[in-house]
Amino acid sequence: MIDIPDALIATQSKYNGEAGRAFLAALPGMAAEFLERWGLRRDGEALYGVCALVLPVVRVADGRPAALKLQSVDAETVGEPVALRVWGEASAGAVGLLDHDAATGTMLLERLDGHRSLSGTADAREAVRVVAELLAGLTAVRAPAGCGLRGLGEVSARMLAAAPGAVGLLVDEGERRLLTDCAAAVREVVGEPGDRLLHWDLHFGNVLAGQAGPGGHAGPGGRWVAIDPKPLAGDPGFELLPALVDRFDAGTVGWRFDLLTEVLGLDRGRARAWTLGRVLQNACWGAEGGARRLEPEQAELARRLLGRE
Repeated sequence: MIDIPDALIATQSKYNGEAGRAFLAALPGMAAEFLERWGLRRDGEALYGVCALVLPVVRVADGRPAALKLQSVDAETVGEPVALRVWGEASAGAVGLLDHDAATGTMLLERLDGHRSLSGTADAREAVRVVAELLAGLTAVRAPAGCGLRGLGEVSARMLAAAPGAVGLLVDEGERRLLTDCAAAVREVVGEPGDRLLHWDLHFGNVLAGQAGPGGHAGPGGRWVAIDPKPLAGDPGFELLPALVDRFDAGTVGWRFDLLTEVLGLDRGRARAWTLGRVLQNACWGAEGGARRLEPEQAELARRLLGRE
């Protein structure tokens, strides 16, 4: 038996409705099935995020610690095993994929320390540096052709189509101008969306401590490892926003942007445009939920990247 955390029940019900409730109802059976199929035994309390339940396990055959990740298959999760497999072959710094069931989206992953993430690092500069070095490794890999991953070109086309509606919903004139300028910046680069394998969600909480070994970057007592990608093929400049707004301080935007672009070797103009694209994308998502103001931190980030601080 497994206890499903109340927070996971709440988020699945809120974001996925009936499909989310069906996923929750199926979780105990799925856990039992894969514990048996892959020869696993439970080894600790369950962890969870917005969309997934993770069970610490041990492989009975060889005693290897691992993590059983149970999640539904959707547009955001379907590409995760593809990306993890490619990054694993390149020792790029992502969590290792040990097994995968395509029908259910269930994955057996390398065991990391789920209680020690980069969010616990007091030094924000060090945390941004770790993210930058991880992104440099991840985005050095080209997205495999014909793998069905989403592309930044199509994502950008959708956000540009939705931009006028999002702008029209905003009640603040300054924010309307700001979002219009974000869209204009994206139009300057959308013709060259890029072909690198992107994580799309590498904030501090999606970097966990692991054991010492190849790939990843050293944290106290081991490596820092990227988890929970939302894979996308595109320009690495589209990766910067999470590390710019995590533990946000407007006065740090300049050095964070400098550090990220330097470590990744990015063209600053293109990185600026794609980061403004992330602000636009989030505003379009907010508009779908009826939001009439921009997120304050992202509005301030856009102002600073546009030289309006």
